[in-house]
Amino acid sequence: MNLEPQTFTITRADLVRYAEAGGDHNPIHQDEAVATSVGLPGVIAHGMYTMALAARAVATWYPGAEVVTFGCKFTNPVVVPADGGVDIEVAGEAKPADEDGLTTVTLTVTCGGQKVLGMPKAVLRA
Repeated sequence: MNLEPQTFTITRADLVRYAEAGGDHNPIHQDEAVATSVGLPGVIAHGMYTMALAARAVATWYPGAEVVTFGCKFTNPVVVPADGGVDIEVAGEAKPADEDGLTTVTLTVTCGGQKVLGMPKAVLRA
């Protein structure tokens, strides 16, 4: 079953708030000069923040479900412009629950049409 895609906008202000909450103050997430000096195309979103937005989509599709596992690989950076923001889209496909009552949701997380998380998947117990 295909799940309705969800779009989330990431701004530089979000990155500052995430850094404060999570303690990840790596300057590649806030300072353009530092990010480009290490070969990045610009300031990038924290991979864990991107993953958290994917988890938020799962929680919206399955409110109250127990997340048994959630995982992914960080494959491409999400570049966040100084002005405005950048959108990521989270799409999902759910398999019917197995004999243990577990539902597997395979995710596709993209920014500008490019996948930014590799093999994102959630396993849930509703």
